[in-house]
Amino acid sequence: MASSSSSTGSKAGHSAGPLRCAVCGSESRQPPFRPGPPEQPPDLDLRPGEPLRGTMARWLQQCPHCAYAAPDIARAHPAAAEAVAAGPFRALVTEATYPPLARRFLAWAHVLEETGALHAAAEATLHAAWVADDLQLPELAAEWRLDAVALWRSGPALDAEQTVRVTDALRRAGAWDDAAATADGLASSAPSAHVAQVLALELRLVAARDDGRHTIASALPPTFPRPHVAQQRVGRDTTPRRKGGGVWNWLTSLFRRR
Repeated sequence: MASSSSSTGSKAGHSAGPLRCAVCGSESRQPPFRPGPPEQPPDLDLRPGEPLRGTMARWLQQCPHCAYAAPDIARAHPAAAEAVAAGPFRALVTEATYPPLARRFLAWAHVLEETGALHAAAEATLHAAWVADDLQLPELAAEWRLDAVALWRSGPALDAEQTVRVTDALRRAGAWDDAAATADGLASSAPSAHVAQVLALELRLVAARDDGRHTIASALPPTFPRPHVAQQRVGRDTTPRRKGGGVWNWLTSLFRRR
């Protein structure tokens, strides 16, 4: 990832005291947040289950002065200030047709993209789509899913788990041919049994033109051991879903870094 990433100093993002924005230097109070583990299985795109699912409004901080948004606004890539000051960022954070919470995730995605962290930018853009899902704004949700796919494909080579998520984003956006071709391409590479099971479900959903929400639990046998497959692997790569990490470890690291 292009931004500075370290677990040291990470607790600043959870402090109840004032934080100094790493972009503009202004101080503001940010509500402390320590995520708890999800108790329900994640969606096929690894959106976590409840109760973590319902806490999205607390996943990012935002400076009230310059509008820089990040898991911890006290940390920023050296080039973030230039991105935040530029016209595209200013236009984005004032775009009244976008829900405020979605704008926050898109603002973070914009900074990540401008600083070269394309896969992380895809994640943040997908989060904006989740906000649109919750607000029943399907056109925006589809648009931002396709934007996320473009960012994923513009970055480093995708692993199998990321490719499944790309497939799901395409399906949820109604890009049926691309979703089927992406799933078929991964299936031909002899993926792991669990990836193959999720792909099989994705292909059935694509064939049925089903663009709805489904969980990973619906793709895996009920006897699959707990914790859930999407939560049990260990890793903290700054590009989510790369070489393990699972949704819970990824989300936990999200609030530790930057």
